[in-house]
Amino acid sequence: MGTFRKILIANRGEIATRVMRTCRAMGIATVAVYADPDRDAPYVRAADEAVGIGAPVASGSFLAIERLVGIAQRTGADAVHPGYGFLAENADFAQACADAGVTFIGPTPDAIRRMGSKIEAKAVMAAAGVPVVPGFAAGGLADHDVAERARALGFPVLVKASAGGGGKGMRIVENATALPAALAAARREAQAAFGDDTLLVERYLTSPRHVEIQIVGDAHGALVHCFERECSIQRRWQKIVEEAPSPALDPAVRARMAAAALAAGRAIGYRNAGTVEFVLDASGAFYFLEVNTRLQVEHPVTEEITGLDLVRLQIEVAEGAPLALRQDDLAIHGHAIECRLYAEDPRAGFLPSTGTIACFEPAVRPGVRWESGIETGSAVTIHYDPLLAKVIAHAPTRTEAARRLAAALRATRVHGVRTNRDFLIELLEHPEFLAGRLDTSFVARHLRPDRPPRAAEEAARRAHAVAAALWLQERRRATAPVLRGLPSGWRNNPSGMQEVAFGCEDAVVAVGYRVRARDDVAVTVDGAERRAAIHGAADDALDLALDDVRRRYRLAAREDVIWVQSVLGTTELHELPRFPPPADEGIRGGCRAPMPGKILAVRVAAGQAVRRGDVLVVLEAMKMEHEVSAPRDGTVRDVTAQPGQQVEAGAVLVVLEEEAGA
Repeated sequence: MGTFRKILIANRGEIATRVMRTCRAMGIATVAVYADPDRDAPYVRAADEAVGIGAPVASGSFLAIERLVGIAQRTGADAVHPGYGFLAENADFAQACADAGVTFIGPTPDAIRRMGSKIEAKAVMAAAGVPVVPGFAAGGLADHDVAERARALGFPVLVKASAGGGGKGMRIVENATALPAALAAARREAQAAFGDDTLLVERYLTSPRHVEIQIVGDAHGALVHCFERECSIQRRWQKIVEEAPSPALDPAVRARMAAAALAAGRAIGYRNAGTVEFVLDASGAFYFLEVNTRLQVEHPVTEEITGLDLVRLQIEVAEGAPLALRQDDLAIHGHAIECRLYAEDPRAGFLPSTGTIACFEPAVRPGVRWESGIETGSAVTIHYDPLLAKVIAHAPTRTEAARRLAAALRATRVHGVRTNRDFLIELLEHPEFLAGRLDTSFVARHLRPDRPPRAAEEAARRAHAVAAALWLQERRRATAPVLRGLPSGWRNNPSGMQEVAFGCEDAVVAVGYRVRARDDVAVTVDGAERRAAIHGAADDALDLALDDVRRRYRLAAREDVIWVQSVLGTTELHELPRFPPPADEGIRGGCRAPMPGKILAVRVAAGQAVRRGDVLVVLEAMKMEHEVSAPRDGTVRDVTAQPGQQVEAGAVLVVLEEEAGA
């Protein structure tokens, strides 16, 4: 213990950047560690020193305890901040740091160990008088014994990893028939993510709210809570929107839940920052879920409503200082909401997306805070969680915070990979969200990412297609070797319009245009006549009036893809060739990999009959399992996938016989 001069951050991306910002403000030097894909990442450049740790295999890099401790010693780091994920809740890592004379910025190894097992955590909390969800530990039990006890508990049940969170190793099981497959998949994910495949089976509470209490304790016995966060908006068991305070809690429920969280912290002698998580039902009853013995992804909303810097508090407590605040010093100021911007495609079941970021320009707005680990040119790979950035809005009221957040997302340029940005905007503007009527089933109940586009969205696509067509012609004129002053497509005897077609989702938008002068452009969109005037053009922008409504459009292009952003939203357009090459049919009946990844399991064999929706192959990518299912009834003609095989996006995994008459 003592004043730190240098801290190693045993993590990557936005949380590494976030910790470094506080370290810099406190005058503390930082050391980053990075695997090969992150060699040029922003967090690596932000550190005072950085050490490469080789290939992006978690077990040999961010999960390599001895190696990380050795780097801390070699660089002269006094302490290690684990961030979240990886080794953040690993008691062996905390102990190894202590044994090496390096301070672990977090709770004691004993507290981590006791809370790292959800099984022991429930027992400790029940003994402390904290209400817990009925359930049992599945470790050491055969599947038929688990099934018998699950029947006694009552279906549906929730199977989850004892050693971690984040939705990894978690499955809802509706009946005993589905239990064996769920157990096998949960064990695989838990082992891959946490190095421990022990499972817990609990009664599944239908549509509860997920509310958590932030606590901070020091080594001198002081323990305070920093109020609650609502984390009910989730997909695949991972939070995507968090807020503070919770719209569900009145002062009485808040006081009871905070008291339970403090009792949980005292039961394990908690030190440093942590979170006590609960599920809350409509009656106001709540049940203990777990203690996250680390900083949470959603910690910024607590910082925004309290004015605290939780990372600073973590460092000060780890240095041995007493907490510089008392419970009475803390109060709630306004409302804060955080959205997690992911590289994923909501229209394709939230499948992760990989690629290179062609443009990233977060909108700078009053009351809006960004936490990000990417920049233009960053690579989004299969090796890590697909989180690109967090955006947080703080305002006097919840309604204004939601409005600020939606506006900031709409004004942000993030191109190159599919993201959930438009999905988040729709969620923030949904009447039920604005009314605060939330639960963990909100997304499934109220939002359909695969719905047909609305009229306003189709109108935006058409406007963006016009902007893209005219921007392209402006660029061509600007780079023309001769006669640049002539309008694009100029003829002595003008006849037909110039034409360009764009693919957008499952549709094609056809644009015709004739530039008589910049302020006199004849346009057709899918055959309908429009009026346009170009007021200005730049390398990445077009000032365009369309039917007398003037807007500024921001554009980026890579190969045949053009991204257009305006107040109407963002559209990804694919310029279609005027003379398409002959179609490449590829392998007819081929079921392909939706993304790069590793084959975990092959569930079918040649000659086997399958029905639509049957799982053919299980693929692991971005720390999660993804099932490739049969698109229709048929018979398996060939299986090309092998367990353990690394495949690229689009690789044929299974071939089904063509249907009769196809």
